[in-house]
Amino acid sequence: MVQGTGDMAGDTTGTAFRWWQRWPAWVGYAAAAWSLIYGGLGLYWALGSEGFPFGENDPDAALSVLGGVRAETGAPVIASLGLLGAVVAMAMVRSWGRGVVRAVLLAFAWSVCVTLFLVIPDHRLLATVAYAPIFLIGGLFGWSPGASFAIPWPVVNQFIGIGGGFLWGMTALAYWRRTGGACGNCGRTDTGTTWTTPAIAARWGRWAVYVAVIVPILYAVTRYAWALGIPLGITEEFYREGQATDLWLAGAGLATVAVSGSILTLGLIQRWGEVFPCWMPGLAGKRVPLALAIAPASLVSVMVTAVGLAVIRLQLLGVLGESFGAGNWGAIAPGLLWPVWGVALGMAALAYYYRRRGRCQHCGRL
Repeated sequence: MVQGTGDMAGDTTGTAFRWWQRWPAWVGYAAAAWSLIYGGLGLYWALGSEGFPFGENDPDAALSVLGGVRAETGAPVIASLGLLGAVVAMAMVRSWGRGVVRAVLLAFAWSVCVTLFLVIPDHRLLATVAYAPIFLIGGLFGWSPGASFAIPWPVVNQFIGIGGGFLWGMTALAYWRRTGGACGNCGRTDTGTTWTTPAIAARWGRWAVYVAVIVPILYAVTRYAWALGIPLGITEEFYREGQATDLWLAGAGLATVAVSGSILTLGLIQRWGEVFPCWMPGLAGKRVPLALAIAPASLVSVMVTAVGLAVIRLQLLGVLGESFGAGNWGAIAPGLLWPVWGVALGMAALAYYYRRRGRCQHCGRL
């Protein structure tokens, strides 16, 4: 569904710019500050202090791509990259560089973004987010899935890295736009592009939504089956092991989170994803803020892509063990599709943005 021009323009009209609408002006400073602070942590660890979040200090180091990194070698690298990152970010804030220099700065920024997004995180990141509501709701009824809910420092560090990844990605995007003759806020130029127009974005965005809805449902089918006593895609022995610890009930909770996410994803192409429905008191009939849909979709997109890539890596290395072998394809196969889910969800969020962004308040382009 494509909104009319006047309707879309309502999303960005107003005389006062909100701080998040001025993000190209401040995000580079934020990336520089993040890099300097994290580089300071690297120096702190390099001097022998405790808290290095990788290698020997990570109780589940085998799950991380940085599981073999030790503090005496990794910490100085973090300190050096943090300082370099702060310098690069400030250079990008000032729009320095042309030609080869510009390409090098962009390559550095995007490399940092991809590393923080997709290389460092592992499946514990998404598991923490997914299990949080299960433990919260279960606690209200006196039930928990046989484990305590605690977030270890190595996983907290991954969340910090994700935050830094967003800052660096936005810094790279703003710099690329400014130095390329485009609007720093919307990315539009005088020549324009066809694939970002509302009508065309609606078409490719619809297919992205369908993929982003189907993949988590495939995951949920296996988990619901196990909770109902059907060992779909797993051996009887593996099923009994999980049954003895109420693991499949927790799996059903995760499946419910996945299905809920699929339903919310549909909102990216439905009317109720743009205007609050009538059954929401105080909000009925009001426009859904762009950030309310795009921010969580983008975050989940990054996390499921990172987790999917981590699962593929662990499977290829044989770290997951025989429990996730060919006889238990149901335990691993849905996770192998998560990179597809993550990319599709990211594209769906992007199409939603292109459909609804309206006229840019900064450059006036539509």
